[in-house]
Amino acid sequence: MKLKKFLLRYYPPGIILEYERSNGREGQKIIDLLDLDENSNVNTVAENIIASEPLIPSNKTDQVKSLVEKLIVKLQNNKQRVFKESKTLQTHILPLTNCAFNKSGSKFITGSYDRTCKVWETSTGKELLTLEGHKNVVYAIAFNNPYGDKIVTGSFDKTCKLWNSETGMCYYTLVGHEQEIVCVSFSPDSSLIATASIDSTAKLWDVEKGTEVYTMRGHTKEIISMSFNNQGSLIVTGSFDNTAKVWDVRTAEPVFTFIGHEHEISATQFNFTGDLVISSSIDQTCKLWSTYTGRCVRTLTGHKNEVIDATFNASGTKVATASEDCSARIYNTLTGELEAVCYGHHDDINKVAFNPQGTMIITASNDKTCRLWDVKTGTCLQILKGHDDEVFGCSFNYEGDTIITASKDNTCRIYRALDDNYY
Repeated sequence: MKLKKFLLRYYPPGIILEYERSNGREGQKIIDLLDLDENSNVNTVAENIIASEPLIPSNKTDQVKSLVEKLIVKLQNNKQRVFKESKTLQTHILPLTNCAFNKSGSKFITGSYDRTCKVWETSTGKELLTLEGHKNVVYAIAFNNPYGDKIVTGSFDKTCKLWNSETGMCYYTLVGHEQEIVCVSFSPDSSLIATASIDSTAKLWDVEKGTEVYTMRGHTKEIISMSFNNQGSLIVTGSFDNTAKVWDVRTAEPVFTFIGHEHEISATQFNFTGDLVISSSIDQTCKLWSTYTGRCVRTLTGHKNEVIDATFNASGTKVATASEDCSARIYNTLTGELEAVCYGHHDDINKVAFNPQGTMIITASNDKTCRLWDVKTGTCLQILKGHDDEVFGCSFNYEGDTIITASKDNTCRIYRALDDNYY
């Protein structure tokens, strides 16, 4: 194999090697630098990379050092930003259900009870497309990131549709579920779509052919959470049957069933490396599960009411949780130690998300606000006001300099980081 070029990945830190095989076909290898921080020694890190990676010849030492230095500089510049509202969009005639960015953050999509999905330009707030065709609520939506050329929508009409994100053309309508579809996701290479439904099944679909590949059966109640790992080899599902399951994408067979929660699962997610799954539950706890052993390795306690959402930071070293007790909490993934508690909301918290840099979280609440919090201290840095009803969605773009929020008041709000204005 011959090295062709290097690419950088900032969040989480890593170097991508593009190479050519002996048969002429191209491939990629990723060097994860999850432990890199602003105090790392450039020379030591670069030397360790070259010593452990046979694809990199010794004459590339200076280039590797330059790449590592760029990553460290990016980490050193990860200051907490101050945000200002840029746009308020009256997006749909009926309530919103979901919103999602493409990889670059240049576009975002919204789903609605008005049976449509809309595509928006983030910088201007201009509506680019309206995707029409569903016969009931459009509840679940996703871009095929990092590519961004396709959109999938899942509806209460029991179907899923695949769209061209540039033209709005519908490639396929995927029919097979017996009840409402509530989760959709693309595989990392965009070759598969996964859907999950109230009918207690999940399905895999071929993107090119628009045909069903597998049905994953095993849950006894509705599935309400689903996602791929970053390798695209596994899927995790969370269900109202109090369990989460990990499935083999190649066979659609369950690898593990995570049993331990006393009530319904509310959210599930893989960490970056895919060796852990987080699950949150109505039983007021979260659990960390090993995808190697299938065992619970940590139970995260402290909330006084239902835990509605949980998520990892980009590198998987921390977990943030959101609860109906009006608080968010931040835990150390390795130790399970509670590192910060975020108090300030006056009603249930529906959503929590890390910024890509991992220095802040954002929470969305029924108190009609979103809040930004310092990850290390739990201090509230900023309150994002303006919505007239419950806020159920919030998200950062890839650079962490733009936020979208979604509310039951039928609006999305776009917030942008102010230049040279930090906490």
